Amino acid sequence: MIKSMTGFASARGELAPWSWGWELRAVNGKGLDMRLRVPDWLEGLEAALRTELAKSVARGNITLSLRVVRGDDAGAMVLNRGTMGAVLDALEVVETEAMERGLTLAPSKASDLLPLRGMLEIGMAEDDTVPLLAQIKSEFAPLVQAFVQMRSVEGAALAQVLGEQLDRVAALTHEAATLAEARKSVVAETLKTNLARVLDNADGADPDRVAQELALLAVKADVTEEIDRLGAHVTAARDLLAKGGTVGRKLDFLMQEFNREANTLCSKAQSSDLTTVGLELKAVIDQMREQVQNVE
Repeated sequence: MIKSMTGFASARGELAPWSWGWELRAVNGKGLDMRLRVPDWLEGLEAALRTELAKSVARGNITLSLRVVRGDDAGAMVLNRGTMGAVLDALEVVETEAMERGLTLAPSKASDLLPLRGMLEIGMAEDDTVPLLAQIKSEFAPLVQAFVQMRSVEGAALAQVLGEQLDRVAALTHEAATLAEARKSVVAETLKTNLARVLDNADGADPDRVAQELALLAVKADVTEEIDRLGAHVTAARDLLAKGGTVGRKLDFLMQEFNREANTLCSKAQSSDLTTVGLELKAVIDQMREQVQNVE
């Protein structure tokens, strides 16, 4: 089964006096990009969640957000003096550089500095976070499972749409083959007429050479290979959909190949009916390409 790259899952949990909320969402992406926003005071949490999430997703821009709050006053915020010292040192460098350049900066206020990351921390013993960390980790797997399930449901819908579009491509390819076969006699007769006209109006022309050139034109107008390759691409795409898994990139490559053959078919058509079929093929292939962008 294929999976969509888009998905969403949310959950809530609590372990007195703590409560938290999860949000896990994904949109299309060429590769795998995971952005996690989790409390940095829960040591090792981000690395653990990232590792667990990577087991279930292969492509997409993934955003995970976890907000943890405490319902009592036991976890009062305290100033991280180490971070404060580093911030003040950096501020001193900025102010010195500004004065050397003749610039005047507005005085910094404590309210400007306190919101900076790491300036304030929850005042608690390290042991207090151990059960909280364990509980949060244990609840992450069901969240990921719900997220993957949603991607799978959307993937099943994608597979159905792509299957119907492939059926349409196959039908149009068959129609193109029928039209190409029907025009062979017309093309042959046209070449004979052209050959006779050239020989009648070209004194001293080598008949064999003229015949070779016209035969070359006939070969260039032949669309058999394009039709055969379109049929092979349909089979390959159906096999990928049946196989499932992470096949988005392979399907995307196939869409390029589909489009190349349809373009060549149109350029070689020399027939309004065959051109019409080729243009319709291009339209369906473009619709498929848009859908494939959602496949993991």
